[in-house]
Amino acid sequence: MKILVTGAAGFIGFHTSKYLLKRGDEVLGLDNINDYYDVNLKEARLAQLTSQPGFRFIKMNLEDRDGIAKMFAAEKPQRVINLAAQAGVRYSLENPHAYVDANIVGFVNILEGCRHNGVEHLSYASSSSVYGANKVSPFSIHHNVDHPVSLYAASKKANELMAHTYSHLFGLPTTGLRFFTVYGPWGRPDMALFIFTKAILDGKPIDVFNYGKMQRDFTFVDDIVEGVIRVTDNVPKPNPEWDAIAADPGTSAAPYKVYNIGNHHPEELLHFIEVIEDCVGKKAIKNLLPMQPGDVPATSADVEDLMKDVGFKPATPIEEGIRKFVDWYRWYYKV
Repeated sequence: MKILVTGAAGFIGFHTSKYLLKRGDEVLGLDNINDYYDVNLKEARLAQLTSQPGFRFIKMNLEDRDGIAKMFAAEKPQRVINLAAQAGVRYSLENPHAYVDANIVGFVNILEGCRHNGVEHLSYASSSSVYGANKVSPFSIHHNVDHPVSLYAASKKANELMAHTYSHLFGLPTTGLRFFTVYGPWGRPDMALFIFTKAILDGKPIDVFNYGKMQRDFTFVDDIVEGVIRVTDNVPKPNPEWDAIAADPGTSAAPYKVYNIGNHHPEELLHFIEVIEDCVGKKAIKNLLPMQPGDVPATSADVEDLMKDVGFKPATPIEEGIRKFVDWYRWYYKV
């Protein structure tokens, strides 16, 4: 198939594009290569993709309304995987407008492109952050997600609402993917694993929020990509049993679906740090701090619907995943 992958120079977009190319798809990669984090890392990912047959790259902002419309009209992708977004919970407290531009304005441009050009299926990155103040664990797609605690989370919830509208009005099949704390080789420098590994190797202290009393459903990037591809291949259909009186948030009478993609095995943050220490061969200097605004104390994914519909659930243990990241980090940075 011809598949548009937005955010192709990003962490998950890069790995997703590699997977698609390996299986023989034609990939049109789109990214604006912004400087939210190290541009050199994005360029290095992109260089691995552009060297492969079947990949073409377009540099563009999602919020470029005319540019996105012309690109869709000219390229006519069969399916779209929208992974481009302004990421980061904490950064959304500092620069809220970036989230509106990329995650709201940009997403409606993607929806319009899909609507007017016969796209068979739009799958897009949502986030476990949408669960916000929810205390019921594990987090289920059948739970209410109306209480976000960061603008980033609100923007991802908005994406799900916008997608449902287009599924309902125009019959556009859409699937939202709620990712749970993704990590692995070529990862983002603003994420905990990257920050901790660098600091430990450099002999510098690490900030450990909520005094280490955090749990995260750390999910290895290869598992995320496997889930993304399987879901993209599985075009959602309307649920004939959907009942508006007892409305299920995880499904719809429209061709719309959401899934959790997480390791369904939350890890204590302090244990996560211990595994990094073992892989690096050095102890961390911990700076214990209170909870950050916008953070939640624990995340845990219920992946039963993912397993039922596409026959897959992530299962890479952090001991294996962190080892692969540290090996990549040492290679890439020549440490």
